[in-house]
Amino acid sequence: MKRIRKKAFIMGTSQSHDPDSSPGPSAASSASFSNEDLHPLPLDILEEIFLRLPAHQVVHPCRSVCHQWKAVADSESLWRDRCRREGYHLRDPSKVPKDWRLFYFLCKKRRNLLKNPRAENQMNGWQIVDNGGDEWKIENVMKPHPNEVIQKNFVTSYGMCRKSQLIDLEVEGYNKSFMDHFQPDIKVSDWYAPRFDCGCEYQICVELLNQKKRPIKKFAPETIYFEQWNDQKWNQMTHVFQNYGQGVRYIRFTHGGKDSQFWAGWYGIRVTDSSVEICPAVDT
Repeated sequence: MKRIRKKAFIMGTSQSHDPDSSPGPSAASSASFSNEDLHPLPLDILEEIFLRLPAHQVVHPCRSVCHQWKAVADSESLWRDRCRREGYHLRDPSKVPKDWRLFYFLCKKRRNLLKNPRAENQMNGWQIVDNGGDEWKIENVMKPHPNEVIQKNFVTSYGMCRKSQLIDLEVEGYNKSFMDHFQPDIKVSDWYAPRFDCGCEYQICVELLNQKKRPIKKFAPETIYFEQWNDQKWNQMTHVFQNYGQGVRYIRFTHGGKDSQFWAGWYGIRVTDSSVEICPAVDT
């Protein structure tokens, strides 16, 4: 965006005085004080200052100071440069954001949209779809997970156990215009592991849904089977939705499984650290 060489004004500082030793300022002296303490500042310098401030300070206190500051805080060039400096690069140069400030904050706040993915809060956040056998259970991991922070997992039983979450994208901050125009990558990940002494199976299904919660795109690989006496190592399932078209408003994540030997108790597949992320920028 072509920058206009205007002047912005900032308030200067003055020496403090003792309020008890001098009378309050008159209207004339107050006006004189204001005129003396307003200093012209080129807009490109003001933009550079804003680029060095935390983003939330630019949006809130700085943007409210005056019309000139608001114009700079809202400018496309400011947020485009901020994205470039912080390494948020477009995946597809032909898809330019309509709102660079929104693009910046969505990149900055990228996160896992699933609640309680590591079984740290019992079954909270999950909707039970199937609760067969002796039902879902939470246990400590049998074999260390690649991410040592993860200490718990959800465990299935001898009947089919599946659980699900429905993500409302607009509630999470991804508005319809952004999803339809920009169509950011949607990255899915899930970790699963068998017990070494019992065969089992694992299933996953992730659906991109429209406003009426009807599927637009689906990821549903074939069921994965494990034989008895396996190495019980952790496996990761990943998928990235791209170029899925307009109309995506919800994401439904469903996974689970069961043991294949019908043993009472919890000998089925174990799952943890599931994630669904909206990825506006290229991973670095």
